[in-house]
Amino acid sequence: QMTDSILLAVDGGLARVTFNRPAFLNAMDFEMGKRWRDIAHEVTEDASVGAVILDAAGPAFCAGGDVITMGASGASGADVTSAAHVIHDGIRTFAFSDKPIVAAVQGAVAGGGLGLMLTADYIVASESAKFVSKYANIGLTPDLGVSTLLPGAIGHRRALQLLLKDTTIDAATALDWGLVAEVLPTGEIGARAEEIARFWLDNSTLAFGQAKRLVRQGADRTFDENLDDEARSI
Repeated sequence: QMTDSILLAVDGGLARVTFNRPAFLNAMDFEMGKRWRDIAHEVTEDASVGAVILDAAGPAFCAGGDVITMGASGASGADVTSAAHVIHDGIRTFAFSDKPIVAAVQGAVAGGGLGLMLTADYIVASESAKFVSKYANIGLTPDLGVSTLLPGAIGHRRALQLLLKDTTIDAATALDWGLVAEVLPTGEIGARAEEIARFWLDNSTLAFGQAKRLVRQGADRTFDENLDDEARSI
């Protein structure tokens, strides 16, 4: 039985993936992590899907992992590690797929929420968006791809500024740093994300998807491997 912690709607080539635990600021618990992994496989294996929108219900995009629930559940370190592997499976599956992903991001993005957001290839943020690590504050190390996706987006020095202090950056700073691609009034981000997804679907959908895949997979391969992949793909 699928739960509603993450909603999935597929319509005419467009898959919309919506974080749906607004009362918990869309923090990811064990169940939501499994749902994320399952949706990632379902969407990326669906040949009819040409573009993905990642968004969230409520005032915040994602507050990261639901550490309160995990702590109260008596989860062991091994349980948390296992849950991280499950969520990482979803991140890897989306990021290395040939489906271009646009995220519409409002409110708070904290901890692992940064990694989930950076699973998207193009990010539209609201003027109210705020970005913070907060991992070390509660005695945790980065997960959900943050240790690689964050420096990949903004460079090592800026990533370390976020990870080694409890600095919160606003939307304007995130835009300046290249963490997000566009900043708009909150009421406009949904329509803009849809416009971007429609642009991919209305044009060379497969070419956009392969371009995304080449960049994402190329980040940790040799130059020769990437050249060979480009030659095959073109």
